[in-house]
Amino acid sequence: MDKIGRRVPHGKVTAAFHRATPPEHPKCVRILIVGGGYVGLYTALRLQRKLKAELHRGEAEIVVVSPDPYMTYQPFLPEAAAGAISPRHVVVPLRRVLADCHVLIGEATAIDHAKRIATISTLSSEETGQTEQIAYDELVLAPGSVSRTLPIPGLADHGIGFKTVEEAIGLRNHVIEQMDIASSTRDPAIRDAALTFVFVGGGFAGVEALGELEDMARYAARYYHNVKPEDMRWILVEASDRILPEVGEEMGRYTVTELRRRNIDVRLETRLESCADRVAVLSDGSRFPTRTVVWTAGVKPHPILAATDLPLNERGRLKCTPQLTVDGVTHAWSAGDAAAVPDVTAEEPGKETAPNAQHALRQARVLGDNIVHALRDEPLETYAHKYVGSVASLGLHKGVAHVYGRKLKGWPAWFMHRTYHLSRVPTFNRKARVLAEWTLAGLFKREIVSLGSLEHPRAEFELAAGGKHSSDPKGSN
Repeated sequence: MDKIGRRVPHGKVTAAFHRATPPEHPKCVRILIVGGGYVGLYTALRLQRKLKAELHRGEAEIVVVSPDPYMTYQPFLPEAAAGAISPRHVVVPLRRVLADCHVLIGEATAIDHAKRIATISTLSSEETGQTEQIAYDELVLAPGSVSRTLPIPGLADHGIGFKTVEEAIGLRNHVIEQMDIASSTRDPAIRDAALTFVFVGGGFAGVEALGELEDMARYAARYYHNVKPEDMRWILVEASDRILPEVGEEMGRYTVTELRRRNIDVRLETRLESCADRVAVLSDGSRFPTRTVVWTAGVKPHPILAATDLPLNERGRLKCTPQLTVDGVTHAWSAGDAAAVPDVTAEEPGKETAPNAQHALRQARVLGDNIVHALRDEPLETYAHKYVGSVASLGLHKGVAHVYGRKLKGWPAWFMHRTYHLSRVPTFNRKARVLAEWTLAGLFKREIVSLGSLEHPRAEFELAAGGKHSSDPKGSN
């Protein structure tokens, strides 16, 4: 490994990148972090703290490449969709938090690690048609994952994802708009389709999103003179025989019972076969006219992993060591969803750590420390963390938890869910704001306003100026 203070040739770097960064120190080591999610942010934070002196002397440089200028704390997406948390408090601005790093908004399209060069597509690339190349000394590849979809008829046209803050807020607006449609129409077929909500996937994202939104919609129904909670139909579709496997079989069964008690139709060992023409067709033969199909059925590795010369396993994730280096490769590191990290605490050999936030946050700290150790020729640490359990929210004051062998449900589990994630969201600023919002939410009524027009802010002006009114793709679901 190259020590800090020893020059590693960078080769040619684009002029656009040089304009965004200060002049290089003649003995600068560049650390390139691809991805601004859990691993990317927390690794950069760790490096920023550990290499503060070197960064200020110009002996080290941290470059973070992210498609968004913020990190999304995904466990808070369901509460953001339900209006319990403001969307801007679910995200962490990278430039503010990573003051000593260079944040480049763009996406890596290819990585040639043999030459230590990454090809980046930035916002300006859309206009110029030219990508940028960034040379580096150390690579942290942590692009996360993307939604795993299937070739289901109509899914691409009518499905709604739930992985980004934009999708969460768009879904909230969509649900309230469907209630508005049902309240204003005299056509029973349109009304039934508007009030039928189908969620596909029984993992954390699907169950928590369904629980929070059903809770929000039930509350909102009191302000409609002709829409009652029992008029709405909420359906959860899961291909396996259980939901929330992370909280254990007993808590999974309790969750099914709790959801069904709220008149939510939980269908296990059932698949979505089609949602074309606004009709959800299930593998058990059921057909539901619906304008809302939310897809949360798993994730897959980010496509950038296949555009590298780094070793991948059979599932397309990077082969890594317990020290979070890419197996068989020097100067390359990874963690989180993109990495297949051996679980050294597991009793069965060959088991890997689960791709979840609990491991990603802890791996990022070890990864940052190990990069510093490597630069200073110090021994590397081994990542070892035994999975302690999981918590899930099912709506306001409702939840399930299985932590350290103890099983909780109802209000205690919901409180533990909030407490745990409040402690994990980055920066004191975000912690204080989220806590303040929760406190105010307990004192005042929920906000049930739909701001769907925010997704197309120029539509009204285009119409006034004589142009064609822009269509709303989300409203067609």
